[in-house]
Amino acid sequence: MFRTALIALSLGLTWPAAAAEASLELLFVDRAGCSWCARFEKEVLPGYPLSDLGKTALIRRASLDSGQPKNVELDEPIRFTPTFVLLRDSKEAGRIVGYMDKYLLGKNTGTYEH
Repeated sequence: MFRTALIALSLGLTWPAAAAEASLELLFVDRAGCSWCARFEKEVLPGYPLSDLGKTALIRRASLDSGQPKNVELDEPIRFTPTFVLLRDSKEAGRIVGYMDKYLLGKNTGTYEH
């Protein structure tokens, strides 16, 4: 949990600089039957493209039911859903494990305002 908090804080501090120099995506990993994934999809996903974060990093989805996400370099396998991975040029730059509503997502990345 401490590592996740540090990553989230560092994302908020470095996001603008990172956006200017690299291709960014937010990988949203879910699985069938994940109630927290469904809640994120209902409460946060519709407004995501309108947020600062959504304008900077396109969201990409992957289902853990199909195995680990393909064509990305992860620091470690994804075990829990939902998991959100910031990808910089298809390489993991940060990770948040667990449900994030739009306010927590914005607080942890410093960019979600909707």
